[in-house]
Amino acid sequence: MQFTSTDVEQVETTWQQFVPSSSLQNADRQRFRFDWRSEDLRSVTLVNYRLAAQIHSRAEPQDQLLVCRVDASDARVWSSRQPLDPRSPWISDGTRVEAKWDRSARVRAFVIDRASAEKRARQMTGDDRLDLRATGLAPHSIVDARRWEKTFAYVDDVLGTAVAEPLLIAELERHVLTMTLSTFPTTFTEPLRRPTQRAAAPASVRRALAYIDENAHRAITIDEVAAASFISTRGLQYAFRRALDITPADALRRARLDGAHRDLRNGGGHSVGEIARRWGFSNSSRFAAAYQAAYGTAPSLPSP
Repeated sequence: MQFTSTDVEQVETTWQQFVPSSSLQNADRQRFRFDWRSEDLRSVTLVNYRLAAQIHSRAEPQDQLLVCRVDASDARVWSSRQPLDPRSPWISDGTRVEAKWDRSARVRAFVIDRASAEKRARQMTGDDRLDLRATGLAPHSIVDARRWEKTFAYVDDVLGTAVAEPLLIAELERHVLTMTLSTFPTTFTEPLRRPTQRAAAPASVRRALAYIDENAHRAITIDEVAAASFISTRGLQYAFRRALDITPADALRRARLDGAHRDLRNGGGHSVGEIARRWGFSNSSRFAAAYQAAYGTAPSLPSP
């Protein structure tokens, strides 16, 4: 969705479609201008907007993880729990967060369905009882804050320039979720510090490879591969390293590269870029390099 508006009520209604508790207080209607863009990633929504006006905004997400950055020279961001650094992103799963600015601000956010994120976190850790909650609002460190900025910019750029193929959407969704859970303090942090599951038998690896071969054309993730192999994501990572000296992600990427190779040989697309995106490769130069390394030639369609 993308639009520009000077109507305060329309803007507030739009924001509430994604975060129902959000509100805009004391808006300066004389110079109010709102440039909105949002993209859907299944359980995640990317929001990127610029709002020119004196404003006081509030959000108190329910059943969601809201990760947000308010970028304005005069911004003030706070919650009832603590003041927040306006130069960094913050996370909330229910705590009210408020922001004020007098001139103009750019707001970037990921709105994440909490139940979906909890399911993913349980699979990644192997802890079926994990209750996913934010235990703090600020990132672990400045480095993590910068990593969030880079991730948002990357996902925003890909969605703004590439066709939203299902495989690509699934990979971006997982990237956002894992980055969020590792960047901010949550109940996900402690299970990650526990020893990795090491009881994975080679049968788990064989089941995973079979599942990958059969489903690489679908928008599957490594977490789904692990579930199909009856093991946690971390356990599967260890099993692959021990048995094959590669990661499950390496195996899935190679299967998808093989799929792109078959489509290119068979002329199954209008362009190399189209086929690359179909198989989940958003960066054309990286796809070309990987293809060259695997097959000894640059990717190309057969001559007519």
